[in-house]
Amino acid sequence: MHPPAGLEGSPFEVLLAFLKLGVSCFGGPIAHIGYFRDEFVVRRRWLDDAAYADLVALCQFLPGPASSQVGFSIGLARAGYLGGLAAWTGFTLPSAIILVMFAYGATMLTGPAGVGLLHGLMLVAVAIVAQAVWGMARTLCTDRQRATIALVAALILLYTTSPLAQIATIAGGGVAGLWLCRTPAPAMSPHLVAAVSPRAGLVALLAFLVLLVGLPLVRDFHHSQTLALFDAFYRSGALVFGGGHVVLPLLRGAFVPPGWVSDDVFLAGYGAAQAIPGPLFSFAAYLGAVVHPSPHGLAGAALGLLAIFLPGILIVIGALPFWNSLRQRAGAQAVMRGVNAAVVGLLGAALYNPIWTSSVRTAADLGIALIGFILLTAWRAPPLLVVGVSALLGMTLCQLSIASP
Repeated sequence: MHPPAGLEGSPFEVLLAFLKLGVSCFGGPIAHIGYFRDEFVVRRRWLDDAAYADLVALCQFLPGPASSQVGFSIGLARAGYLGGLAAWTGFTLPSAIILVMFAYGATMLTGPAGVGLLHGLMLVAVAIVAQAVWGMARTLCTDRQRATIALVAALILLYTTSPLAQIATIAGGGVAGLWLCRTPAPAMSPHLVAAVSPRAGLVALLAFLVLLVGLPLVRDFHHSQTLALFDAFYRSGALVFGGGHVVLPLLRGAFVPPGWVSDDVFLAGYGAAQAIPGPLFSFAAYLGAVVHPSPHGLAGAALGLLAIFLPGILIVIGALPFWNSLRQRAGAQAVMRGVNAAVVGLLGAALYNPIWTSSVRTAADLGIALIGFILLTAWRAPPLLVVGVSALLGMTLCQLSIASP
């Protein structure tokens, strides 16, 4: 997971790549993982499928927004710390700007055209995730043992709604891999070269823990609204396992009961966050803009974004330096084969629920999803083009349904 020999990535290159994804990645964190794979494994070849699956598995284990952590790690490996910051900025900024505009009263995506546009964008997520499942299964489930692990993982996740089930299933995949996948294999190359020293990793882990434990203590001694808001956002981001949607009840519990935000205002922002590209954690920009008392507005939005993403970034920096040395061991290789297969199962289950069940309602919907899938797999069309085609088709269908008697 590093630039080819003789070619160093630049933060600006990373920023442009992730800005494109920041305006086109609809469908939630699992769909984002599919978009990232298409962009950085298939198209740009910044890393291979095995390294990407390892990175996804690592970020699924850690608290925080998994897709943003994956993106930050790719940028970090490509262009150092500035590359990681560029990746986070490019992926997060578009959705944050839209949500701040919404907080200031902008009305977007209303009426039949808006409904159709949103539905088309939901359907493109079906195509993106289906492509990711197909491609990763062909690479990471090449024998019956790993195919079975992926199947069992998918079945487990299809029949449970607990966010902790994702972590337990990936851990179970690792145990199954240790038992079933101990086949001789050549030494693994260090895929995740992330320009983070062990000392820097330990400092990041220490900072994560100090802020998690220390912020509530300092807040109790210094009655500062700014500190209280930072603590609420940081704690919500630090305790999330299982994807961005899990942060919403934590944020509601932190902001609605104290009267900082009304329930109606909170739910309006939540609805807007579902309709835009990028990470769901960008919802913090909306909350920071509308919260009372001050700081709010642009200052509150910036505070919210920084505080909610900071714990996830710190912990992934802390984990990356030790990931390679761990995965070089024979037992760890077997565990990773099982974990990677379980990740394929996780993606397969998410393809059905919530992505398929919330998007594909009619034969026409299935047709749009199939068009997107063929454009991606057979025609190698850029994801942004597929997003545009699906959005236009969704709007057209909505208009036709209104015009028909």
